[in-house]
Amino acid sequence: MTDFGPSNTRPSNYSLSVRRIVVAGVLAAVAILLGVTRLGFIPMPTGINATIMHVPAIIGAVVEGPLVGAIIGTIFGIFSLVNATQPLFMDPLVAILPRIFIGITAYYAYAALRRNEWLALGVAAAVGTLTNTALVLTMATLRGYLPANVALTVGVTHGIPEIIVAAIVTYAVAVPWKRLDTGRAQRARRV
Repeated sequence: MTDFGPSNTRPSNYSLSVRRIVVAGVLAAVAILLGVTRLGFIPMPTGINATIMHVPAIIGAVVEGPLVGAIIGTIFGIFSLVNATQPLFMDPLVAILPRIFIGITAYYAYAALRRNEWLALGVAAAVGTLTNTALVLTMATLRGYLPANVALTVGVTHGIPEIIVAAIVTYAVAVPWKRLDTGRAQRARRV
C-alpha cells in the first residue's frame, strides 16, 4: 500500500506505506547517530553506560505502529552488534533479538492507554525501555555472559535513569509530531 499523505483511512499497523518506510529510516538513522556520536550513552558510576539509543524505536512505534518500531529496534540491534566492544554484544541473540521487541511492546502499551495521551506515552517509554533492559540482560545471563546478580544490579541502576530519559525524550518528540499529524488530518478533511 502506498501512502501519499494524510487521508481518512490509515494503513494497517502491520503494513508499510511510503511514509512508514521513511519514518523508520529517519528514526533508525537517529538511533545510529546517537551511537556513532556517543550522545546515546549515559555514563554511569558502574562503569557500564546506560543508553537512550532505543528511544527512536519507542517513538516510531507510538507514531507509526509496531512494525515500524520493530524495524527501528532491529536496526538498533544490528548497529549494536556491528559496533560491539563487549563479548555479550557480539552475540546476535543478545544484541539484536531483544531489540526487535522494544517497539512492539511500547506500541501495545501505548495503544492500551491511548485515551490519556500523556499517560500512554509515559507508559510506552517505560515499557519499551524495560523491554530493552530486561530482555538484553536476561539473554546475557542465559547465554552465560553475566551472572544473575550482576544483571539485576545493572538492570536497577541503569533501568531507572533510562526510563526517565526515555519518557522525557518521547514526550518531547511524540507530542508535537502527533499534533502535526492531527492538524494534517483535519486540513485534509476540510479540503
